[in-house]
Amino acid sequence: MLDRIAPLVLVHGTATTPAIWDAVAADLAARGYDVRTPERPRTGDLARELVWLAEQATGCWVIGQSGGATLGLAAACTGVPLAGAVLHEPAVGSLVPDLLAPVAAAFADGGTAALGATLYGPAWRAEPGAASDDAVTTRELAMFRGFEPGALPASAGRVLVTHGARSLPVRARAAEAAAGLGAATRLLDGVAHHVALEAPGAFADVVAGWVAGWVEGRAGASV
Repeated sequence: MLDRIAPLVLVHGTATTPAIWDAVAADLAARGYDVRTPERPRTGDLARELVWLAEQATGCWVIGQSGGATLGLAAACTGVPLAGAVLHEPAVGSLVPDLLAPVAAAFADGGTAALGATLYGPAWRAEPGAASDDAVTTRELAMFRGFEPGALPASAGRVLVTHGARSLPVRARAAEAAAGLGAATRLLDGVAHHVALEAPGAFADVVAGWVAGWVEGRAGASV
C-alpha cells in the first residue's frame, strides 16, 4: 500500500536547516515512506519560495513546522496541488496578527540567537551557515509576518494543522483560524513549537496516521 503513497516533503522553518527533521525522517523512512528533506533557498520572497516549494512538492504531502508550516499553508492556499499536509503551528497573517510579535521583539533585542530561543525554546541550537545569519533571518521574518492566507481549495488535499499543548495560547488561536480556512486541527499533548525535536516519534505517528486516513478514504471510494 505504501508504494501508492506520494512522497513526504519535510519543510524546515527559519533559523533551522533540514537537520531538524533527522529523527522524524528516519522514523517515517523506517515505516516505508518516501521521505525528502530539501533545504529551502531562504530568499525572503514568498512568491519565490512558493515556486521552489511547488517544484519540490507538487502531488506530494507537505510536512512542516513553524515557518515550514507557514510555507506549506501558503502553498495549499494558493493552489499548489498537494496530496495533503501536516503543518505544526503555522502563522496565519492578520487572522492572528500578534502571533509573531514576541519573536520579532526577541530578534530586535538579540538577533537570530534570541529569535531561535524564543520561537523554539530550549531544544533549539544555532546551526552553522544561513540558519544563524541575521540578514537571512531579517528577510524571513518579514516574509512570514507578511503572509496572508485564504480559504483552502480542493487542490490542497487533506490539510491538518497541529498545535502544542505547551505552546502559548496564541498558537491555539492560530489553529482555530486555520480551521476557519478549511483545515482540520489537532492538539498535541506534551509539546510546544519545536515538535520535530521535542517529540519526533509522536509527530511521525501523527503524520503516518493522517496519511493513512487518505489511504482508507481512497479504498472506501473504490468500493
